[in-house]
Amino acid sequence: MKIKNVKPVTVSLLLGLSLSGCTYVSLSEAGSRVNQSSLEAVSECTLVGDVSSQTKDKVLLDRNNGKVKQELIVLGRNRAVEFGSTDLVQTGSVEGGSASFKAYRCD
Repeated sequence: MKIKNVKPVTVSLLLGLSLSGCTYVSLSEAGSRVNQSSLEAVSECTLVGDVSSQTKDKVLLDRNNGKVKQELIVLGRNRAVEFGSTDLVQTGSVEGGSASFKAYRCD
């Protein structure tokens, strides 16, 4: 028995698996308690640290900017928990799959 087109099928399967594995980041239970805020909203809060996050902005092709930004926010919220943060403010724009944030505690 001879199987034709094994290579294209294999490449397609591997590509599909790699794309699906890199496009979803889950918000942790603790991260869900960190609010995405603005500078005005945290004006009377305490700065507790700087947070950065990174994700893939390219998987063979450029990924959707909106999805990349949402993943970076989720990663930032998950990481802000380490500072005891209640609020997270993005500083600057998303570039090359990375973003920076300031973590605040608002009592």
